[in-house]
Amino acid sequence: MFEMSGPEQGPAAGGPPKQLVVLLHGVGADGADLIALAPHLAQAAPEAHFISPDAPFPCDMAPYGRQWFSLQDRDPAVMLSGVRMSAPHLDGFLDAQIARFGLQASDVALVGFSQGTMMSLHVAPRRPEPLAGVIGFSGALLAPDLLAEEAVSKSPMLLIHGDADEIVPVQATPAAASALQDVGFDVETLIAPGVPHGIDPTGLNRAKAFLGGLFGDAET
Repeated sequence: MFEMSGPEQGPAAGGPPKQLVVLLHGVGADGADLIALAPHLAQAAPEAHFISPDAPFPCDMAPYGRQWFSLQDRDPAVMLSGVRMSAPHLDGFLDAQIARFGLQASDVALVGFSQGTMMSLHVAPRRPEPLAGVIGFSGALLAPDLLAEEAVSKSPMLLIHGDADEIVPVQATPAAASALQDVGFDVETLIAPGVPHGIDPTGLNRAKAFLGGLFGDAET
């Protein structure tokens, strides 16, 4: 199995980590793309270690970057197959990081962007124990009809999406929230006016406040 790694930032407060935040990038990017969020999010989670792993596969639509799964064929069944192929890599990485820092699943939050959000929304509900929470920017939930049967743990979630997103339609976020809520997840959403496929200050501040709430350090 591909040994995932990527840039990291230790706890802003110093000392050993009490929490872990895993940042999951979008297609064609790599871990360096999202680690820039760490200094901002650390304001609300000063005792958290941040790590932004590179996805396990080279991007097949560009001569650079990584991907969690191919997007050349956007048929839902094909994308679900890709997610299922990539999920063991992410699960193994999370298990290794939890063991590395001597933490519990409840100390871990996922922050995804685009394809990283798709991975987060697939993997987190299927973990044997609930994570602290999931924050997903500009993403979508694949195979919502499988949730009732396959979801075994329910982490609180915040889904953020710009209404000017030209890559992933904004409707994907309320659709995901509805499907998750239907099977008992606690889901908050933020639709950011005029924001394209990206993360704006309003979304980042909401994410920071949510993360602080998850870890009990809401210093926003």
